[in-house]
Amino acid sequence: MQPLVLGIETSCDETAVGIVHGRKLLANVISSSVEQHARFGGVVPEVASRAHLEAMQQVIAQALKDAKVNLSDIDALAVTAGPGLIGALLVGVSSASGLALGLNKPLYGVNHLSAHIAVDALDNEEKIQPSIALLVSGGHSSILQVNNLA
Repeated sequence: MQPLVLGIETSCDETAVGIVHGRKLLANVISSSVEQHARFGGVVPEVASRAHLEAMQQVIAQALKDAKVNLSDIDALAVTAGPGLIGALLVGVSSASGLALGLNKPLYGVNHLSAHIAVDALDNEEKIQPSIALLVSGGHSSILQVNNLA
């Protein structure tokens, strides 16, 4: 049986919640605070954190609706644990921790840079390692040799 996993991403200025059933993406909901940051000329960490707080419940509810599942159906939760803006990460980790505790489900911390590379596995059952990955993510841009995603 494939697990039903709810993932929360809050490493910078977007609040995102995805739900996967095994490798199948059921929901991908994003709330962006880019307009709130525009007047400052860039991302302001405190503004990002507050935007995550304001958006979190609605984004989770919309993801559950889009996936046509209930919170009680979730088998596990995953959350971005870093790298990222500390205040923004704390909102995501706190939200996911509360849900995991309340639902008595496992919680997995995810390195969001590794996730950028590993997401290709959702679309490709065939192992693609070793490979070369171009990772473009804010200040963490790199060209990497990927030997194993495990």
